[in-house]
Amino acid sequence: MRPLRDVRIISLEQYGAGPFGSLHLADLGAEVIKIEEPRSGGDVGRYVPPYAQDEDSLFFEAFNRNKRSLSLDISVPEGRAVFEDLVRGADAVYSNLRGDVPERIGITYDRLKHLNPAIVCCSLTGFGMTGPRSTEPGYDYILQGLAGWMDVTGEPSGPPTKSGLSMVDYSGGFVAALALLAGLHAARHDGVGMDCDVSLYDTAISLLTYPGVWHLNEGYTPARTRHSAHPSLVPFQVFEAADDWIVVGCAKEKFWQRLAPIVGHPEWAEPDSPYATFAGRGRLAGELLPELERIFRTRTAAEWLGALTPAGVPCGPVNTVPEALVEPHTEARGLIVETEHPRYGTVQNLASPVRVGAERPAYRRAPRRDEDSAYVLGELLGYGDDRVEALRKARAFGEPA
Repeated sequence: MRPLRDVRIISLEQYGAGPFGSLHLADLGAEVIKIEEPRSGGDVGRYVPPYAQDEDSLFFEAFNRNKRSLSLDISVPEGRAVFEDLVRGADAVYSNLRGDVPERIGITYDRLKHLNPAIVCCSLTGFGMTGPRSTEPGYDYILQGLAGWMDVTGEPSGPPTKSGLSMVDYSGGFVAALALLAGLHAARHDGVGMDCDVSLYDTAISLLTYPGVWHLNEGYTPARTRHSAHPSLVPFQVFEAADDWIVVGCAKEKFWQRLAPIVGHPEWAEPDSPYATFAGRGRLAGELLPELERIFRTRTAAEWLGALTPAGVPCGPVNTVPEALVEPHTEARGLIVETEHPRYGTVQNLASPVRVGAERPAYRRAPRRDEDSAYVLGELLGYGDDRVEALRKARAFGEPA
């Protein structure tokens, strides 16, 4: 009895951002029917190296669990007719394409409302469906540069740096899923659907958050900080221990009061100390941080974490990805799940962080291209063999075998 078990989404998605958003909806029980364009071989994610063979890839497995696949060419009339039949029985049409494409291929609300007045059309695009960049392709790396993220990431003496993960894509997927659910809630209440115009650019700009607000109101200019230091909280950064790096952060005054005696300077937390307050530590960061860095280099990472954690000082190791995946907390939270795949055997995948209620999701591997055609065309749409064969001959599903 998963929470979205009565939701059907027709998805024209590809690569990372769009499939990442619908992945969480599928894990929550939504039926996501993935339309794959046959002339190009379907979702390009199927071919992303290095772990790819034929039309299977571990990249594709990461983004398409619990979905169904139908190979369908909506650019030919017969394929469009199948798509429109699906829209009649769906709750939403979801896509991640270039900003001018949804209108051009007819998947906006105005183009579909005659089929289903309550349909929600959620379009996740690079730059949105309006504005001077709407016809440009949008990719995470480009957006991280354009939105100012790379300018504030990395060491001050180094080049602009992107995040090690495609955070604009993934954040955009979450925003699109949220917009789709909000639109669906309204449509079920009012009986009228709508467009959801979501963009990676909007997402990236909105995630500038307080540094952006500081600039808009006070002229503050964000800049890269040494050792990934927080722009206003001191200390809150990575410190080099004798053998590795750790993160230590004092986001509240009580944490500084706990840290000071552990680093051998209880007097730093006394009320008359120049370091006793956020403002004082910020003003004197140039003298305080070098001294803290010297102290942290005197013991190993494990020794520091063993002292700081029980004292309630926020801290943690700088794990590698393999280390993060075997953290005891990763296992305790059930964040690694398994599915069975005809090529890869048992595939370990990452669970959705979206948790609703006590029931855990059931997991099914990502579909192979067109794997669910019999279900969609037969069980869902009620097409007979003659109808399916006629559609096949008309190239609705691509070139006939």
